[in-house]
Amino acid sequence: MNSLIKLEVSRALRNRKFLFFSVIYPAGLFLLIAGGADSHTRMDGTGLTLPTYMMVSMASFGALTAVLMGNSERIAKERESGWVRQLRLTTLPGRGYVLAKTASAAVVSLPSIVVVFVVAAAVKDVRLGAGQWLGLTGAIWAGSLVFAALGVALGYLASGDAVRPITMIIYFGLSMLGGLWMPTTTFPQWLQDIAKWLPTHAYASLGRAIEQSQAPHAQDIGVLAVSFVLFAGGAAWLYRKDTLKA
Repeated sequence: MNSLIKLEVSRALRNRKFLFFSVIYPAGLFLLIAGGADSHTRMDGTGLTLPTYMMVSMASFGALTAVLMGNSERIAKERESGWVRQLRLTTLPGRGYVLAKTASAAVVSLPSIVVVFVVAAAVKDVRLGAGQWLGLTGAIWAGSLVFAALGVALGYLASGDAVRPITMIIYFGLSMLGGLWMPTTTFPQWLQDIAKWLPTHAYASLGRAIEQSQAPHAQDIGVLAVSFVLFAGGAAWLYRKDTLKA
């Protein structure tokens, strides 16, 4: 399994288009949204400045891009090319394949988080304690596993031609409604009530709690835990279903 993880990581790092959208694109969006913003005025209802608020949003968005977009399309194409069928002939168990995909995606998501943090600190003078920086990195990195599992599930759910539009709809829907592109406080109340139950909203809320030196809300942890169980369970079920077809 370790060899497969190394192979997956090296393949992702050689994909320039993937690296642009997962590493450079989120940092560019951060500068576009927060570049001209006041670095001292607090946002209503958050206690954070816009650059500090959007730093977590864009770091979460970058990790989401890396683990969701990368996994789903790659797995769907590997299924059609016969690569997954070849792996089933080896001693690698099915759970090993799923774990390798999830782990490799998590490794690649780390640069997207770090680059946004570096840009925020260098350009917008975002300052946090060393413990907060480490806590933010760990929380956003670990939370990305939820969406890595979703990416695996989508890769087994759709064909190579259909997986991209399906993933894009889910990707942009979760990003916008989860408050990664704009504060959910700008939404109508009925939409805010929906957004707080989305995994992307809970994901970013973990980071913002760390920024404010607060304990994460139990609801956010619960939403992420339930989402991970559902996505990972769905991925395992779809993998077994795909195996029976082979």
